[in-house]
Amino acid sequence: MKGQSINHICTTNRDSITVSESTIYRLIDYNVFTAKNIDLPRKVRYAKRRVRKHLKVDKSCRINRTYDDFNAFISSHPDLPIAEIDSVEGKKGGKVLLTIHFVKAEFMLAFLRDANDSQSVIDIFERLYWELRPDEFTRIMPVLLGDNGTEFSNPSAIEFDREENQRTHVFYCDPSAPHQKGSAERNHEFIRMFIPKGTDMDGLTQADIQAMMDHINSVCRKSLGNKCPYDMMEFLYGESILHSLGCTKIPAQDVTLNRSVFKKD
Repeated sequence: MKGQSINHICTTNRDSITVSESTIYRLIDYNVFTAKNIDLPRKVRYAKRRVRKHLKVDKSCRINRTYDDFNAFISSHPDLPIAEIDSVEGKKGGKVLLTIHFVKAEFMLAFLRDANDSQSVIDIFERLYWELRPDEFTRIMPVLLGDNGTEFSNPSAIEFDREENQRTHVFYCDPSAPHQKGSAERNHEFIRMFIPKGTDMDGLTQADIQAMMDHINSVCRKSLGNKCPYDMMEFLYGESILHSLGCTKIPAQDVTLNRSVFKKD
């Protein structure tokens, strides 16, 4: 099993599948196929999340960067694209991911970090700024929306380069309001197919994470008119951006949504 969704399978096999998605779901319920509901990526829902207490951060970092400030800024700049930033943990205290989710394209980048601290986040944005070139960075990431985690508690170091040129604008969701960056939260469900909560990521490499994201970004989405995020990112920003980011589109028939894409597994 590759873990592909029914929508993805139907979209990429239109010529050979002559029944609707709903019919296929019913056939699976009736045990006509060898696949079961447990094999379907989103048929089985995740357990309700427990609300966790956040570590204390310097609240001054939120001045002029609250969710109300974000909404006011977007109202004044409605054409600017938004990227949602977040962290995905594996085993507590182990390696962690920084995710950058481009909302309009539903395209996500993920970067493996040794610890969930602010400096590792700053280092990633600094590297992207120079790898993409300043003009391209500001074109695709002019607005960043994150939560109140300590890893995002030094916004000025993300917003400004070494010459004090502003390269982006950082804003924060309200406390305990993950729905305010719901697009990224939903996309994290794909990551959990590869890295369930509590899974140790210490044995993984950035190459593993990139392979995982290439497969995720190649999944056809109903919300994108059955296009995949890779295609939307290419349409919005051009193929050269994707090459600069080291991203590769996976052929539709080869999309795999489980740990078999990791080299060591």
